Amino acid sequence: MRSREYDVDFRDRSSRTRTWGIALLAVAGLLWAWCAVLVLTPYDVDRHSGDHYPEHCESRLLTDRGTANEGVQRGDYCADERDWPEALALLGLSLPTSITGVALFTTGTLSRRMSAHAEAMRELDRIADERGV
Repeated sequence: MRSREYDVDFRDRSSRTRTWGIALLAVAGLLWAWCAVLVLTPYDVDRHSGDHYPEHCESRLLTDRGTANEGVQRGDYCADERDWPEALALLGLSLPTSITGVALFTTGTLSRRMSAHAEAMRELDRIADERGV
């Protein structure tokens, strides 16, 4: 395989690696967005199936001892609907996903840049050799 063919193949592999990194970072971003929705938005809870007047609950994070945190002791159904472990599990899943995404993105980008640099250096060496410098 000639060096140019190898270089083109190397850049293709680097582009695929970079694309996988971007995809994993997008998945991590979606996990963060889902966690933000669970923690920051108010929600409604049915007390029983077919409830025409669901109970309105405050967001889990932006409440000061409100409906989302008081629990069932007060006859409140809000605390059971959106638990903290679900949101923390999403954050836990996003951590290795984002770390792997950053590593792949960085590796792919750096490989492409180094390949372009090596090609430019070869071209400059070729020009210098032609001039006899």
